Amino acid sequence: MKSNVYLFTKFKNGSSLFVLVYVNDIINTGDSDDAILLVIQQLNIKFALKNKGELHYFLGVQITKTASGDLVLSQEKYDKDLLKKVDMEHCKPCSTPLPSSIKFSAFGGSTFKDPKLYRSVGSLQHLTVTHPELAYCVGKVSHFMQNSLDEH
Repeated sequence: MKSNVYLFTKFKNGSSLFVLVYVNDIINTGDSDDAILLVIQQLNIKFALKNKGELHYFLGVQITKTASGDLVLSQEKYDKDLLKKVDMEHCKPCSTPLPSSIKFSAFGGSTFKDPKLYRSVGSLQHLTVTHPELAYCVGKVSHFMQNSLDEH
């Protein structure tokens, strides 16, 4: 089994602790406040930490804590910013953005007017974190980054 070198976990006496490291940002969470505080204290001995308080936004993902303590992940702000970037903030949602039976061609049709914008498909790939239903269509359109047409 492969492991994620950025996520550290500790399970002891029925308690769970998770430490996620991304460049110079650290998310520390678990079901024991004492264990979380201990990790912060230990890390602070070796590194100059800056506690930014409760987690609300990380790598384009909004984090909201419910009254029961559950965490809800959302990319609503990221979604809206991306739609605004491509001048589609007034578009209407649909349940299936792309039928699986559609066949695209790399030839024929009109060339997409802004290839640089089309090639920013990585922004869409990031959306699949909280929108897995987009994975198929994002993968499909990413095949045409070198020769993007209006139909794509």
